[in-house]
Amino acid sequence: MTASSYIGRFAPTPSGHLHFGSLVAALASYLDARANSGRWLMRMEDLDPPREEPGAQAAILNALESYGFEWDGELVRQSERHEAYAETLNGLFNHGLAYACTCSRKQLEAYNGIYPGLCRNAGHDQQDAAIRLRVPELEYHFTDRVQGEFRQHLGRDVGDFVIRRRDGLYAYQLAVVLDDAWQGVTDIVRGADLLDSTPRQLYLQELLGLPQPRYLHVPLIIQPDGNKLGKSYRSPPLTTDQATPLLLRALRALGQQPGNALRHASPRELLDWGIRHWDATQIPRTLTLAEAQLH
Repeated sequence: MTASSYIGRFAPTPSGHLHFGSLVAALASYLDARANSGRWLMRMEDLDPPREEPGAQAAILNALESYGFEWDGELVRQSERHEAYAETLNGLFNHGLAYACTCSRKQLEAYNGIYPGLCRNAGHDQQDAAIRLRVPELEYHFTDRVQGEFRQHLGRDVGDFVIRRRDGLYAYQLAVVLDDAWQGVTDIVRGADLLDSTPRQLYLQELLGLPQPRYLHVPLIIQPDGNKLGKSYRSPPLTTDQATPLLLRALRALGQQPGNALRHASPRELLDWGIRHWDATQIPRTLTLAEAQLH
């Protein structure tokens, strides 16, 4: 890969403010892009208005700026991309690759999240129905740059998955694949909670004739009780006065080795150090890391 052909991105969901776990993911994607002389894009994954916290979008962008991050080009919002999603979805539906599903949550409870194909051949209308993508009885696998080889049998492990919800909102799996291709993203660096979504995205890329990016899934930062950091577990939002210590902690979470001499560095100096010394092979090969061990 030539240095300048790398395009990375950070794509937060505005359901809450940034916390330490999101900082680790943002830092990894930023350093990987900049260390490869690449572009780093910013995308707001605001697909779900009912779950969006008022003011969260501005707070996320302000936090990133105050921690020294700068991104290339215009911010893209998924809420402005509905036309592109609808066009692709209708194409899949009209070719019989997707179908309407009227199953209720209650009907599906017994199947442990793996859709059993109940509406597959029912021929329901798109109105007042979820739209599911038919999956092949095939195993998809890829080699993650940190986690190694990952395999998933779409039929057995996932089943036909939703690409538009019953309430008309587009699903993450469809939007993320279309947007990454549209923005020319070559490298996806994100949290390990999305590792098992990747085979679904590989299938969609294949179906739509889109290029397959490289993937790097960083460990998810979790609380001592095993819950992932997020607004539901009181993980504090990032504050400006904590930028240097939290960036140092995030660097260490990613296996990088900033010395004590950097304790009083500015956020920008820390990011510059991180770019010069970035070594993705040092990221711990684990799906989770306990935050308590990172002090």
